[in-house]
Amino acid sequence: MSACPCHSEKKYASCCEPFHAGQAWPETAEALMRSRYSAYVLRKIDYLLKTRHPRHQETKERENIEKWANAVVFYKLEILNCSQGKVQDKTGKVEFKAHYKLNGEDGLIHERSRFKRYQGHWSYWDGEMLN
Repeated sequence: MSACPCHSEKKYASCCEPFHAGQAWPETAEALMRSRYSAYVLRKIDYLLKTRHPRHQETKERENIEKWANAVVFYKLEILNCSQGKVQDKTGKVEFKAHYKLNGEDGLIHERSRFKRYQGHWSYWDGEMLN
């Protein structure tokens, strides 16, 4: 694979792959959001679970994520806005649109995700659906 699925215009090997492989952690909330999007595209379920804040993990989360990731084909990511979420911050928000196909039909997730640091690393806290 050459292009990173997160649409950063970087190669996967120098973008999200080190995060997925456990060799590095995203330094910003946007980088974590992009790496989670890529993880959905590539069905990296362990990474999605690892980067979810433990306070918001659900009982059947693995099963739900696997079912969704296997059913949907993501094809476009648009980052609309980022607030905070930089290296020095403890919280951040990323507004994005993720375009996908499900059973041949186009779909869209428009979300404002909230991220918090947990044990020194960014984690996904929750999201507000905007569509």
